[in-house]
Amino acid sequence: MRYVDGYVIPVPKKNVRAYTSMAKTASKVWRDHGALDYKECIGDDLKVKFGMPFPRLMKVKPGETVFFSFIVFKSRAHRDRVNAKVMKDPRLAKMMDPKNMPFNDKRMVYGGFKVLVDTGRDF
Repeated sequence: MRYVDGYVIPVPKKNVRAYTSMAKTASKVWRDHGALDYKECIGDDLKVKFGMPFPRLMKVKPGETVFFSFIVFKSRAHRDRVNAKVMKDPRLAKMMDPKNMPFNDKRMVYGGFKVLVDTGRDF
């Protein structure tokens, strides 16, 4: 059963370029260690009328936007193996200095999810 790690992160708009650069490196690191897919999505249509909009949920401040990101794995066990390797990768370590992050990591929302419905796309 596929497994997904999902993230929602408020990012200052002035830091979008730096975040994007960081995300491109992170995507390479995760894929190099076996992740099936890696997506980073920037908010576009966030003034929705149904449910709770991401900006309200994330308490987005003026000048911020929201990123919705996810990484796909074969299973939870596969995720655990890949993430263990990723956390030891020096390319990621260089980006993890809290003083140089393009976002406030304490405001990041994260979780692991079992895939219940899959369109059958093979990665």
